[in-house]
Amino acid sequence: MLIRVVRMTFQEGKTGDFLAIFERSKRQIRAFPGCCHLELLRDRDQPAVFVTYSHWESPEALEQYRQSELFRTTWADTKVLFAERPAAFSLESLETVMN
Repeated sequence: MLIRVVRMTFQEGKTGDFLAIFERSKRQIRAFPGCCHLELLRDRDQPAVFVTYSHWESPEALEQYRQSELFRTTWADTKVLFAERPAAFSLESLETVMN
């Protein structure tokens, strides 16, 4: 399991544009082979900062998504809205603590 986190800061007034892009692509991303979870988060103190949090079956599954037309078009539409360079990183889960 690979966990992918992407932190994005948007230009003032462009968050609505981003939310529209996410709305039209979220189901396709979640249905992409190898995507097990997709979540959109927003910073409570900085409303122009969003984070996508996704789980992928493997690094290869994420890479297949990143090479897809879906990613290319979604990312092209999104990146023009950034106020800062996004920060993206991949993690592996070592342990989940439950009650």
